[in-house]
This record gives sequence, structure tokens and C-alpha cells, in this order.
Amino acid sequence: MARHIAFLRGINVGGKKKIAMADLRALVEGLGHTDVRTYINSGNVIFTSGTPKAGRAELETAIERAVQSQLGMDVAVIVRTRDELAAAVDANPFPAAEPPRLLLSFLREAPAADSFAAAEKVESGADEFRVDGTTVYLHCPDGIGRSKLAEALSRPKTPVGTARNLATVRKLVDLARDETGGGS
Repeated sequence: MARHIAFLRGINVGGKKKIAMADLRALVEGLGHTDVRTYINSGNVIFTSGTPKAGRAELETAIERAVQSQLGMDVAVIVRTRDELAAAVDANPFPAAEPPRLLLSFLREAPAADSFAAAEKVESGADEFRVDGTTVYLHCPDGIGRSKLAEALSRPKTPVGTARNLATVRKLVDLARDETGGGS
């Protein structure tokens, strides 16, 4: 059975939208999914789908609705399979990037051709980005925190998505291999 990773957008950041990982695991298990585990406190959930025929959109919607109804929070959820994440890591257009300085943004849908027109005009030193389907790669060699390009890419012209650094994505790919591990 395929392993999935759900990314919850914007939880436990700056003291807002706080969700305990134990509660998140219980919520996902309550939807009938198995082998549920979380990784770090930023809303990464690994699971085996209890509804194997459900597509990505169905899984996203079910988790979003459960978070809303059980925890009272409006949180976007992006789901990928382990294989999709592994392919995104393999497709990295910046192979020399330090993992903490490379963000992978997973979008709900492929962006329109002009979605990144404003970002393409931003002068942000050595920062650069590439779009590959529903994944945006942002490389900020001098750090993401002060990047003008990172700020421009976060503006709402793009489809719903959420970002994780390359180190986190690699770890999630590794953890999703182990279907027997407990929650973290």
C-alpha cells in the first residue's frame, strides 16, 4: 500500500494555530488511516491510507474537514505519496544547495503560466527558483529569512501550497519507508 505524507500549512508557527502532534495523529487515525506518525512540530503526517482508492484531493479534503470540525481551525492540507516526494527530491534543480537553504513548495495544483511573473522580476541576490509541475524549488544560498524572492513567492497569486526544506523532505521520504514505526 502506498504511504502518504500530509503537510498542514501554517500550524505551530509563531504561536498560532497550535496543534499537538498527538492530537494530529489521533485525528488522522480517526479517519481510518494506519501506521500514522508525525515528524517535527510543523504538521507533517505520514500514513497509510485507510481508503486506498481515494485520490489526493479526497485525502486533503477529509483531513482539512476533520481539523476544522475537531480542532476548530481552517488549515490547508497538501498530500503527496512517498514516491511523489522521492521524485521531487530526485528532480531537484539545485543539487549543490545546502538542504536547509532549499525550500520545496508543494502546490495543490499546477500554477498558471503567469503565477510567478512578479517573482521573476525580484532582485534578490543569488536566490533563484524553478517550477516543476506542482513543486516549486526555492534556493536561497544566503538564507531564506531575509529573502525578497521568498517573500514574493509567498504572495497569494499562486495556488494553495506549503513549503518544507530539503532536509525535512528527505527525512519524510525515509520515514515513509518504515511502515511499522510509532508516532514521534
